[in-house]
Amino acid sequence: MTDRIDDAKRALRAELRERRQQRSDAARAVAAAGVKSQLDALVDRMGARSVSCFLSTPTEPGTHEFVADAVRRGIRVLLPITRRDGLLDWAIADPDGDIAEGLFGMPEPVGDVLSPLAVNDVDLLIVPAAAIDRTGMRLGWGRGYFDKTIGSMERCPPVYAVVFDSELVDEVPRDVHDQPVTGVVTPTRTVALASSRR
Repeated sequence: MTDRIDDAKRALRAELRERRQQRSDAARAVAAAGVKSQLDALVDRMGARSVSCFLSTPTEPGTHEFVADAVRRGIRVLLPITRRDGLLDWAIADPDGDIAEGLFGMPEPVGDVLSPLAVNDVDLLIVPAAAIDRTGMRLGWGRGYFDKTIGSMERCPPVYAVVFDSELVDEVPRDVHDQPVTGVVTPTRTVALASSRR
């Protein structure tokens, strides 16, 4: 990665992180309800029976209620578990299961661990992002876990990133390893994007 791209990513992430931290609890609750509604509709529209989804941190658009309700509706939900080697293991979501802090302070499930290959069976990937641009390029938080996962899948299903409305932007800094997404889910809408990969 060139220093220029790295610096641009770092600056944009810092700005987005700051904006997220300034949101009120009430605004976060409204956003989480909106994200749940949008994700429910997306899953129904796609007829997805198995999905992967991240467990949101307190400053991210909330996904916990979506995950719990999807499991109650009989949808198999895989949750990511970070590994030191940069890959993701997976666990099947259980609404009554414990949540612990993962390697980088992210909420992760406690339970039986499935290998990185487990995600190859899902109908839809729901991933976190700092921002998404209108071509489908995703700016993550800098560790590369989801870029590696998406880039290594032989038959990658649709990938939707969850962001706040203001984080769907005209352009994000990109490098060769960055993976595009199929679409974006915000608290108010779901947008399919014209990505070059899918």
